[in-house]
Amino acid sequence: MRSYLALVEKEAESAFGVRFPDLPGCFSAADDQERIVPNAVEALQLWAEDMPLPSPSSHASILALPDVKEALASGGFLVAVPLIDNDSAVVRANVTFERGVLRAIDAAARERGITRSAFLASAARREIESKH
Repeated sequence: MRSYLALVEKEAESAFGVRFPDLPGCFSAADDQERIVPNAVEALQLWAEDMPLPSPSSHASILALPDVKEALASGGFLVAVPLIDNDSAVVRANVTFERGVLRAIDAAARERGITRSAFLASAARREIESKH
């Protein structure tokens, strides 16, 4: 899975602004810090639908960019944003769980009014996004 570095900046009384040095014009925003990566993932996916994606630059290459250096010196920070393909094809997968965990998954899915598969896909997406 590819990840792109995103530069996050915040001015007083504004949302977090997110931009991708590798992808001019690809940007996102988030009112809360917890939404930075999920919103950036969405922006990256939308960009990938319409534009060819270059290979991600290295961390060192991004740090060497003058505008990135300036933003980091002013309090900005970098986050890695995973590119989760928007491939909606459904694929069957055989997985194994402890019985108690599976019961908890099913109960949580029922509470949310979704299927076990939808619950697991959502949980996996959140876990992938949170690790970057």
